[in-house]
Amino acid sequence: MERYKGFYIEKPTGNNIFSYEERENKQIYVPKLIEADLNAVVVGDEIVFNEIDENVEIKAKGLKNIVKYNINNKDVYIFDNHNHAFYFWLKSLSKKSFNKGCKLVHVDQHKDMREPENYDVDILNMDDVFRYTNEVLNVGNFIKPALKHNIFSEAIIIDSSYGFDLDIEGEYILDIDLDIFSKDMDYIPYETKISKIKDLIKNTKVITIASSPFFIDQEYAIKVLKELFNYDIIE
Repeated sequence: MERYKGFYIEKPTGNNIFSYEERENKQIYVPKLIEADLNAVVVGDEIVFNEIDENVEIKAKGLKNIVKYNINNKDVYIFDNHNHAFYFWLKSLSKKSFNKGCKLVHVDQHKDMREPENYDVDILNMDDVFRYTNEVLNVGNFIKPALKHNIFSEAIIIDSSYGFDLDIEGEYILDIDLDIFSKDMDYIPYETKISKIKDLIKNTKVITIASSPFFIDQEYAIKVLKELFNYDIIE
């Protein structure tokens, strides 16, 4: 049974907690999961992240669908808000797509290492993982639970020039936030980022990718996504 069928979060939980009391809009949308190619990764009409920044309410529209894409026997999950990675890590682990306790390589403008409200999730129960992902986790606190529950032995954070020079050895899962290509990160050359991430893609079986609508223009993020997978060449 697929749990991501498209639904609204109306209570101040998960990603809907930010500036909830001050906001005009009180709900955000979580898209439906589909299996498709990268042509299906398009911007939708729903507000998926809502926050007040410098007294301005930002109603960020995200992806029309969460897309599961397969290339060269690699499962690629593409979604807007980054906390969904937690669910897809556990889904992949349940399919034995990777070995529990391998490394996580997290390529992101942000470290996303905040503490969640709690660590109370049964990682063997996907219904509970789904609840936890959407009601407890948010875009900034989804990595520590994966470490706490030994899904990964360590998180290697690539969020700086130094990070892009690291050599990664052993088994790892690749987690990408496309906001690494935002204007704030332009001090790292575009081609350096593209080249390194393409190399990392080669040596992993599972890839989670967030389009992060609050932090980067979504049309641009999708363009970068397609370049990472040489999509025009593949087609």
